Amino acid sequence: MTRGPADPDPRFQAVMYSSSPADAPAVREPLHAPVAHLIRGGVVEGIHYGSVVVLGADGRVQFQLGDIEAAFYPRSAVKPLQAVAMLRAGLPLDGELLSLAAASHSGEERHLAGTRRILELAGLAEHHLRNVPDMPFDPVVRDAWVREGRLPSRLAQNCSGKHAAMLWTARLNGWSLDDYLDPAHPLQQAVAATVEELTGQRVARVTVDGCGAPLFSISLHGLARALARITSAAPGTPEARVADAMREHAEMASGSGRDVAALMRAVPGLLAKDGFEGVQVAALPDGRAVAVKIADGANRARVPVAAAALARAGVDPELLTEFAGEPLLGGGEPVGCVRPVRALDPLPLAA
Repeated sequence: MTRGPADPDPRFQAVMYSSSPADAPAVREPLHAPVAHLIRGGVVEGIHYGSVVVLGADGRVQFQLGDIEAAFYPRSAVKPLQAVAMLRAGLPLDGELLSLAAASHSGEERHLAGTRRILELAGLAEHHLRNVPDMPFDPVVRDAWVREGRLPSRLAQNCSGKHAAMLWTARLNGWSLDDYLDPAHPLQQAVAATVEELTGQRVARVTVDGCGAPLFSISLHGLARALARITSAAPGTPEARVADAMREHAEMASGSGRDVAALMRAVPGLLAKDGFEGVQVAALPDGRAVAVKIADGANRARVPVAAAALARAGVDPELLTEFAGEPLLGGGEPVGCVRPVRALDPLPLAA
C-alpha cells in the first residue's frame, strides 16, 4: 500500500508526538509562492516557488512569503540544533571539532581527520558509524577520490562528524551504540526535546534523513526561531558554543569554496546553515533571522533568495553582492540571472 504525504511511516508511530493545530505545524501541501525568477534575455523563462520568513530582533515576523507555518523537513539545517542537544547531554567538544559535529562537510582531508579524532576521543572507530557510505560531497575532492580508486566510505559522507559526535555522546551517557539512530534511543529523544524547545513547537512527523539519522518535521518559522535563539544565547551556553564554533570554523562546518562558509565570512556575526532540497537558515547575534525553503530544491535559487532575505532583515546589501547568484549563460556569455522577486527587495531607508 502506498502512503500519502499525511500518513505516518509505521516504523515511527511509536515515537510520534501528539500533535494538534496549537502545538505542531500542519502537515499539508505547502502554499508556496514565487520567490525567484529565472530571467533569460529579459524574459521570465522560469519561476522558482518557495517560502521565506524574516524575524526581527524581537522575534516577531517582519516579512513572510509563501507558507512559513506548514510542516516541512529542514534536512541538514537542523544540525546546529542537534549539536546543542549533544552538548547538553555532556559532549565535551568546542572549536573546529564542534563545528564538524554540526557540519555538512565536503569530504576534505581535514574533515575526515576531524571525524577520526572525535572517534578516537570516544574510544571508537569508523566501523561504529551507522551513516551511509558515500563519496565526498565536493566535486573536486570526489573526482580526486575516484581517480585514486577509493571507494565510498562512512568517513567521507558529509554527515560523518555529526555521527561520530552522536556516538561519543551515547558512550558518555552509557547508552547503547548499535542503535543510536533509532528514534526511540535516549540520544534521539534528547535531540527531539531540544528541537521542540528551540523551535517553540511540537514535532509534526519523524522520518529518516539521507544519512540515516532521525529527521524532525517542523515549520520554517520554527527553524528561524531556533537559530535566532542559538545566536542570541548567553555566552558559554551550549547554544552559544555551537554558534561560536561554526562561525569561527566555517569551512569545517561546510568546506572550501562553499557558499554557506562564504556567507558567514562576509556578514560579521552571522551563523548560517544550509540543507538539501533548497533549505537555508541564517541568524545574527541580536536575534534577527531568516529561513528559506525552495520548493523544487534548487540551489541556484537558495543562495540569492537567502541573500535577499538577509538584506530585507537589515544586513547591508553591499556585504551580500557576491551572493546575487551565478549568471545564466548563452553561448558561453552571460545572458540572464536568477533574480529574487521584487517583494524581497530591501525596504527603503527612512529619510
